[in-house]
Amino acid sequence: MKDVLKRLLAGEFENHIMPFFWQHGEDEATLREYMKVMDEANCKAVCVESRPHPDFCGPKWWEDMDVILDEARKRGMKVWILDDSHFPTGLANGEVKNAPIELHRQSICKVTMEVDGPAGEKRIDLTGMIPGEYKFSGQMEQYVLPMLLKDSPHYEDDHAIAVTAVSEETKEVVYGTVTDNEAVLEKPEGKVKIYVIGLSRNMGPHRDFINMLNPDSCRILIDAVYEKHYAHYKEDFGKTIEGFFSDEPELGNGHLYFYDNLLGTDQDLPFSENLPAELEKTLGKNWANRLYLLWENGQDKNETAFVRYTYMDAVTRLVRDSFSYQLGNWCRERGVRYIGHMIEDSNAHARTGSSLGHYFRGLQGQDMAGIDDIGGQVLPQGENEPVTGVMGAIRDGEFYHYQLANLAASAAAIEPGKAGNSMCEIFGNYGWAEGTRLEKYLADHFMVNGINHFVPHAFSPAPFPDIDCPPHFYAHGHNPEYRAFGEIMAYMNRVSTLISGGRRCSQAAVLYHGESEWSGKSTLTQKAIRCLLDAQIVADTIPADVFRNRAFYQTKIADTLQVNQQTYEVFILPEVEFITRDTAIAVNEMLKKGMHVFAVASLPTGICDEEDEQTEKALIERTKGIEVVALEELVSAVEQRINKEISIEPAETYIRALHYDGKVNIFYLVNEGKEAYTGTIYLKDQGKPIEEGYLYDAYLNKVYPLEIKAGGVQLTMLPLHSYIIVADQAEEVSKPLIDLKTGKWILDDSDKKIEWKELVRGTCEGIRYPFFEDKKAVAIPDRLAEEQPEFSGFVSYEETFDAKFGQRGGIYIEDAYEAVEVFLNEKSLGIQIVPPFVYDFSDVLEDGINHVRIEVATTLERYCYELVKDDIRSVWRGVQPPACGSGITGKVYWVIQ
Repeated sequence: MKDVLKRLLAGEFENHIMPFFWQHGEDEATLREYMKVMDEANCKAVCVESRPHPDFCGPKWWEDMDVILDEARKRGMKVWILDDSHFPTGLANGEVKNAPIELHRQSICKVTMEVDGPAGEKRIDLTGMIPGEYKFSGQMEQYVLPMLLKDSPHYEDDHAIAVTAVSEETKEVVYGTVTDNEAVLEKPEGKVKIYVIGLSRNMGPHRDFINMLNPDSCRILIDAVYEKHYAHYKEDFGKTIEGFFSDEPELGNGHLYFYDNLLGTDQDLPFSENLPAELEKTLGKNWANRLYLLWENGQDKNETAFVRYTYMDAVTRLVRDSFSYQLGNWCRERGVRYIGHMIEDSNAHARTGSSLGHYFRGLQGQDMAGIDDIGGQVLPQGENEPVTGVMGAIRDGEFYHYQLANLAASAAAIEPGKAGNSMCEIFGNYGWAEGTRLEKYLADHFMVNGINHFVPHAFSPAPFPDIDCPPHFYAHGHNPEYRAFGEIMAYMNRVSTLISGGRRCSQAAVLYHGESEWSGKSTLTQKAIRCLLDAQIVADTIPADVFRNRAFYQTKIADTLQVNQQTYEVFILPEVEFITRDTAIAVNEMLKKGMHVFAVASLPTGICDEEDEQTEKALIERTKGIEVVALEELVSAVEQRINKEISIEPAETYIRALHYDGKVNIFYLVNEGKEAYTGTIYLKDQGKPIEEGYLYDAYLNKVYPLEIKAGGVQLTMLPLHSYIIVADQAEEVSKPLIDLKTGKWILDDSDKKIEWKELVRGTCEGIRYPFFEDKKAVAIPDRLAEEQPEFSGFVSYEETFDAKFGQRGGIYIEDAYEAVEVFLNEKSLGIQIVPPFVYDFSDVLEDGINHVRIEVATTLERYCYELVKDDIRSVWRGVQPPACGSGITGKVYWVIQ
């Protein structure tokens, strides 16, 4: 048995958890109490967030940080700092307002007009034309924009930079000239669409935020926040202070949190004074006249692709260098790390607006690959439904379930600087209905998909009940599931310890759709990823930059594709119209060296970064050897070309699997379905069936024996449970309480099994635990939710029975909501969080009368609903009436033999 397992079994694990700790200016005693409860919940780090603090980077802030850091030092905890006065990162604590105007955000925008008539000179009065009217769109802007814009100044430097006319009939394009107040062009004959391209600082919802394309503007954030923290706590950097966290930095154009903002739609787009030099390198001196193609969809598609790719390529490279790397390098030079995430929601990660235009470039300067999951994005069996999320917004369940975690796990694996480290901000804003059962599902979902660091959202010391994005994991002692939450944190730390420091074994690589989507028609990467993951084929999403910047990514092409530490047996192109020249060249190399390359549904037809027609044709010709397969045939085609590492019989799409070769070689399996799965799991390592192994239950922290024949393991996987098979020899094993082959309770067939049909029930609110009141006999399953529909707290059930020391026995609780703790003769047998709840009484029974108490901790949903249902913040987040169970909701069996 490897040392890492010995340490885990001895109760030691690495810390991979750093919850948000919201700051509102609380008193010292509250801050110290919350540091204590986070520490006791197995969170050995915190991420301090202003949320917003009334005096960020002022005297009260430093006073509060002194307290937090003092507690952290005493407790051996680490501290991360969210890097602005509130999210999204970029306000720079209000300092942008004082900066020179050229460092403020700026947009490219357009005004169009249609003109008919004869050819001839056309003069256009530009007075007041730029920008157009900014209209609110959607519920979010209706609620939020008036507040955001009430103090925003009106900037006076809006101006036109180009005028271009397009003939409706002939598609002839004419470039005009622009002076201070007038545009002049030679209008073609007939109907003409005229584009006036302008620059404005009066667009977008966050006008006083840094310009992500401008390094001097991004430096404002460093000076306003980073340098000030360094000045106060230089000696803590790299010791107690672990680093900084950027939360949802954005380009900031377009509408607030509008994700369907593809090029070719009506929106303003990001600009900066250093962008023209980048555009001129490729588009020439008339770059501004060609930008009409960012909106016009009726012109030559190859030229349109070239202009759109050139623009987005320049924008995202500037974001990478000006923002991501500048902040990351500043941190690393001072011995700390830089992490965070952009908005990925519903495919926004490859678009402008509320995100950064390209997932991999936007986070390339960070030390972990970050994502977040909030507000009902990932849900049990939520791959397709519901189709709407918070405030009625479209919810792309396929993206959240198949691409979100995959983005971060892939970037962590392929970027040398990230060393396999990924991070997910998790649990936030699901509402009080989210309890430990859902949290366990979410934790497993992201870990089995390769995520190994977590920022739980959040510990809020505001007075209870705080309406701001619940659940809150302690809530001043009101949350009955606080201790159970701590058990989940320990579980996540144990699993994350096992899936860190090594290699996520991925057999397939799928091209990131970002560049293709900028340029033309494109399906989303997750379409292919879904097929593969549903067949237990682990795949990475890789950007075209792995072929453009081969030295950085350590890319090598032979009969396999190697990117950093990853080796892929097959490469897959989604159904896309355009690819980059470097991708086409790389594909040709793969084909020549015998590697298998697939294109889903059709071959690409164009090169987005090549303008010369003959060169483009020659590049496309190089891709003709790609095998085209229908999406529904992709898995079969891939399985014929790889030595599949994880196979299951019978097939089941809800089984998620991860092979991780690290401190120990493991196969991590999760059943995300509603029903138990029974089958045979076939496992291979480096192409050969594993010969030995054992099961590690990371929640109970126990090892169980496995029977492995020719790499095959017969297993029943219960929903919400995880199964970690370690390819190694075990030194000591425990007896499982659930038969690993059948999924049944070991004592289920005992003739001594008794069903408890009645128990004595007591209740208490979370803040009054353990003082149970109103005790009475109740029938099991309990109907507490119907009897007390507004109750939240702890529910106790008690009974006594005769036994003798040394007898074997146990208890089986079919279902309960939510977390269960069983006490035998006042000795806790531990907290469990997913059904069935099974406890072993053997070796702890006493002679004579034994007393058993089952305690069930509910969520706070029922109690809080009446308090918050009419608050506008709850209404627009879609708070629903409680539907959860309370107490024991299934049958209870016990055996003494």
